[in-house]
Amino acid sequence: MKAWWDKRRGRRDERRGRRWGPIATHRDLVLGWAVISAGAAAVCLLNVMGFTQHGRGAVGVQLFLEGSSWLAITLLAWLPWSVLKATARAPWWGLGLGHLVAALAFSVAHVGLFTLFRAVLFAAIGQAYDPWVSIKNLPFEVGKDVISYAMFLAAYLLLGRLGTPQAPDPPPPTALFDIRDGARLVRVRLDDILAVTSAGNYVEFRLRDGRRPMMRGSLAALQAELGPADFVRTHRSWLVNARAVTGLTPEGSGDYSIALPDLEAPLSRRYPEALKRLRTGGA
Repeated sequence: MKAWWDKRRGRRDERRGRRWGPIATHRDLVLGWAVISAGAAAVCLLNVMGFTQHGRGAVGVQLFLEGSSWLAITLLAWLPWSVLKATARAPWWGLGLGHLVAALAFSVAHVGLFTLFRAVLFAAIGQAYDPWVSIKNLPFEVGKDVISYAMFLAAYLLLGRLGTPQAPDPPPPTALFDIRDGARLVRVRLDDILAVTSAGNYVEFRLRDGRRPMMRGSLAALQAELGPADFVRTHRSWLVNARAVTGLTPEGSGDYSIALPDLEAPLSRRYPEALKRLRTGGA
């Protein structure tokens, strides 16, 4: 029963991990914050120009009003990124609920901050500011801020995807690999190598046809060479061809047994990334 539950939970976590794509990083936060701040500043300047052209107040007053809104948005621009990080592995309903609550909180905080800033700035120049004006316009501000929140969220996601480095294309399964077995050279297709095991100062290849040629070298060096071809380190003594994996069987305590054609290999709980990779690409 425990093995069945571990397998089911692993598949559920795998689906959640793939659902929402790459999680935004701190780099995305810095870039997104800069883009949002610059965009909000441009919108505020356009609003100031529009107001003054229609004679709706002095430039200085409008700059105070719009500048307070820009400053509040700049201070709150981290919120969509934080919720994106927190809900990256959540189900769809958790994702939607999290962002809905965050968007409302963003709007209330935005209105509260720019109201405070305006009251302080107007008091500094000897003018009165009625905070109830902002409260009365709260429904209108909420509508605008929810749209703004969605745009900020889209900016973080877009910048995260554009900044995700592209992995190099793996060698095709038909690519050849040379195994120097003593004085002779054994040339095999990568797809015919099921696994590689450590044997002291040597590594032993497990081939589809049953041969087990050996070559002097370390498993770590071979992992660096064959990693792009979907060879995964599953144990301190095993390197497995993920393309050849036909099944995974829980062994308890987080360990697994890997099924390969006419061969079984161990998967240690010390290699969680290997388990994730085999689940998504091998088994």
